[in-house]
Amino acid sequence: MLHVLAQGGIIEPLKNKRGRIEAVTCINRDGFMLPAMPLLLFKKLKRRKTIKSTGGGPYRITRRGLELVRSEVDNR
Repeated sequence: MLHVLAQGGIIEPLKNKRGRIEAVTCINRDGFMLPAMPLLLFKKLKRRKTIKSTGGGPYRITRRGLELVRSEVDNR
């Protein structure tokens, strides 16, 4: 997931009526939705401070998250 976010992807939270996050969707930079983004993985990324939301917008990768991403051949 961090590779997708490092390439410009976002994570959109789906909130219930109380404002709590029920589910999340990960969208890559091309606008395609990735099939598997469990809530536990989202909470783990958030707890490790690798993703952050600013101004009520979608979650994006932080500088710390970029440091944790290993470089791969398919990264641009």
